[in-house]
Amino acid sequence: MLKLDKLTRRFKDTVAVSNANLEIPDGQMVGIIGRSGAGKSTLLRLLNRLIDPSEGQILFGDTDIARLKGRELREWRSNCAMIFQQFNLVGRLDVLTNVMTGRLFDMPSLRAMAQVFTAEERAMAIQALDRLGMAHTALQRAETLSGGQQQRVAIARALAQTPRILLADEPIASLDPLNAKIVMDSLRAINREDGITVICNLHTLDTARQYCDRIIGMQNGRIVFDGTPAQLTVGMAREIYGAEADEAFNEAATSTSLTTGAMSPVRELA
Repeated sequence: MLKLDKLTRRFKDTVAVSNANLEIPDGQMVGIIGRSGAGKSTLLRLLNRLIDPSEGQILFGDTDIARLKGRELREWRSNCAMIFQQFNLVGRLDVLTNVMTGRLFDMPSLRAMAQVFTAEERAMAIQALDRLGMAHTALQRAETLSGGQQQRVAIARALAQTPRILLADEPIASLDPLNAKIVMDSLRAINREDGITVICNLHTLDTARQYCDRIIGMQNGRIVFDGTPAQLTVGMAREIYGAEADEAFNEAATSTSLTTGAMSPVRELA
C-alpha cells in the first residue's frame, strides 16, 4: 500500500502539490489527469524522490519514503521505477546495455562503474525486451530506434529493475496513436500479469478511461477528483481541465466518450 499524507511541494511562492492525501493499493493501475501545470509530474517525482517534499509523508508499508537517504533511497528508486516522456536512453549505447542499466543498483560498485554484466543479467534484459517485442533490436544503438521503440526499451529497462511500483510520466505524449496504443497495452499487461502497481500521468481522457482502474484529477496542485472512469462526468472533466477542456475532449472523441450520468459524490482530499 502506497499512502500519501498531506504531501506538499513548494517552489518558492508556487505550491506545485498541495496537501495531497491518497491511498493506492498494491496492483492498481492509476491514471493522473489534469491540465498542464496541474502538478502531475511533480507528484510522480515526489513519489520517486527525484525531488523532496516540503511537507507531509510518503508511506510504503511502514516506511516513510520522504525520510530515506543514501543507499535506502537508491533502493527505493530501484523499487519505484520511472518511465519518462523523453525516454532518457543513452543513444550511443546499444539497446541491450540500456536495459541492463536497470540492474546497476543491485551490482557491486566496481562492476557497475565498469558496466560489466553477467550472463544472467543479459538474459533478464533480453527477456524484458522480448516482452515488449523489442528483442530483435538488442544490438542496435538506441538512437537508431523510433520514438515508440525507444519508449518500449525504456519500459524494458524499468522491468529489469524488478520494481514494485512503475511510474510513467506522460509516456505517450510524443508518440503517434499506434505506438501510444502499444505502449499503453504493454503497461496494462505488466500491471495485470505481474501485479505491479502502475501510476501514469496522462493528458487524454480516453486513454485514462480505457486503461486505468482509477483516475485521479488534479487542478492547481490539488487533488479534486478520485474515482472510477465511470464516475468521471463531463462536468467534472471540464472543471479539471479548465481552458484545456476542449483539447482533451477532442482527443477523446476518437475513442471512448465520457459518461453524462450522475456522478457519485466526489471525495475532496484536503
